[in-house]
Amino acid sequence: MCSKDNCVMPVGAGVVPAPLVAGGRIAIVSPSGCIDPVLVDRGAEMLRCAGYDVVVGVHARSAHGRFAGTRAERLADLQAAFDDPLVRVVMCSRGGYGAVQLLRDLDLGGFMRSPKWVVGFSDITAIHALLQANGCASLHAPMLKHLVSCGWDDCCVRHLMEVLGGGCCEVACGAHPLNRAGEAVGVVRGGNLSVLAGLRGTWLDCVGEGTILFLEDVGERPYRIDRMLWNLELGGVFDRLAGLVVGQFTGYEDDLTMGCGVYDLIARMVRGRGYPVCFDFPVGHVDANEPVVCGVRARLSVDAAGAVLRQL
Repeated sequence: MCSKDNCVMPVGAGVVPAPLVAGGRIAIVSPSGCIDPVLVDRGAEMLRCAGYDVVVGVHARSAHGRFAGTRAERLADLQAAFDDPLVRVVMCSRGGYGAVQLLRDLDLGGFMRSPKWVVGFSDITAIHALLQANGCASLHAPMLKHLVSCGWDDCCVRHLMEVLGGGCCEVACGAHPLNRAGEAVGVVRGGNLSVLAGLRGTWLDCVGEGTILFLEDVGERPYRIDRMLWNLELGGVFDRLAGLVVGQFTGYEDDLTMGCGVYDLIARMVRGRGYPVCFDFPVGHVDANEPVVCGVRARLSVDAAGAVLRQL
């Protein structure tokens, strides 16, 4: 499982793929929603001009209803990227919906022999959950669409490339009135709340004891967010955490009938727990979407000045 060009290192609860080096191979796939083919071509060219060997999934530019190809086509592209021993990074083009359809039949044999970074967020949370269930680290981070839209000078893109190159993942945010101070060490897991809620009760529901959980979502009404939070509460998830990181909840209208805002809903849900909690963390469907390494140990520190999540 270790060679000169592909060494995996156990860190915390997972194995971390080897760093991406100059000339390394990046596979572009679209496992969820369809994307404008022009964005795929532009992103591939940007990566090639930066010195990387880029392969584009056969169906990465396809459209089948709302999906980037049929289930079989999207599965074939992702499987090919996972099986290619030369691929160092699997970069998803965008989120949307559809990744969950691939999880049952995705064979991780080739991936485990040659682990690689999987980069994405939103609907890609489902693939992150699969990898974490199998002890592999992955990157909740901006995707190809963000790279094309924001360019290489974007701070989140720069941070992503630094982490892919072997740099330590450290993300900070300012103070928030709902923050709860403290320090915790645990394995980082999480992502899109709706996707995580959809995996509850399955073998991919793996928020274990001592998890630092981070959450974000887009376009969900506050009462639906409250329902999902109660699912986590009644399932004992909030009791098992070492810390909670609340990212960006966007694309919804405030609902005065709920009696408070979304952040307040979350704060009330974890009231009385002793672990640190931070709000307004820069992850989610916003331009300031910082990369977070999932499946490895990290330290969450929250004080009067703000919060820091640092990979150990």
